[in-house]
Amino acid sequence: MKINHFKSEFLNQLSKIYDKDENESFFFMILKSLKGLSRVDLALNPDLEFSEKELEQIEFYLSELKNNKPIQYLLGKTEFYGLEFQVDENVLIPRPETEELVDWIIQENKSKKDFTILDIGTGSGAIAVSLAKNLSAEVFAFDVSYDALTIAQKNSDHNQTFVHFTEFDILNDIWEGEKFDIIVSNPPYVRELEKKEMKANVLNHEPHLALFVPNEDPLIFYKKIAGFALESLSENGQLYFEINQYLGTETVEMLLEKGFKNVQLKKDIFGNDRMILAYKHF
Repeated sequence: MKINHFKSEFLNQLSKIYDKDENESFFFMILKSLKGLSRVDLALNPDLEFSEKELEQIEFYLSELKNNKPIQYLLGKTEFYGLEFQVDENVLIPRPETEELVDWIIQENKSKKDFTILDIGTGSGAIAVSLAKNLSAEVFAFDVSYDALTIAQKNSDHNQTFVHFTEFDILNDIWEGEKFDIIVSNPPYVRELEKKEMKANVLNHEPHLALFVPNEDPLIFYKKIAGFALESLSENGQLYFEINQYLGTETVEMLLEKGFKNVQLKKDIFGNDRMILAYKHF
């Protein structure tokens, strides 16, 4: 069957579940994965066809997409900051907002040499690997999940970087190792009360351990990481957070109360409070 003909059927079958732009994105991600073809390739070669085996695979993807399974988990991979990352149900799918955080760190530190970075709650390793790829730094990464660290190590190897991965529970374990020049974290920050705002493909499939915090203590990870950073950052060290857009002021106030200096709150491209940079001393 011609790819263009099947595309119409694909979009129609998902039209009641996802919007048109999202459906087209799914289709072209599948096309890239199965045949290595882009949107432009198809436009230039409108008579290209899917094989029977490829159509069977796409029918499977369609059935799973109808059950709200994330396309990235179906394909087993996603792109982040220009790199390819393996993902499965043990790790969160990296978001565009997190790319903005990574870019901020890179732009602020690209002229530096021989410094250290720690990524707390690394998940797929997207932050740690992207920083290791783009900065002249030695990168360390913690996660409480052994399964997540297994994925992160594969992603580091695939992208030809070296990251020191350690299984570490930031809420309960004690660190007696080296100090770091930069600590970055995108910890769990979605309050239980915000579940109703989430799409089913996230709520039903992505790991809740990496997503949710209790309503009564939504900054639990931020407070613990901030305390850890005061002990484990070098003298002029930087602390970067991705944050809950509704808790920007509260997070800034918490950092100031703990003694951090020059705390900067930054919006993402959608105008939401999303990132923070704070200095141990300034």
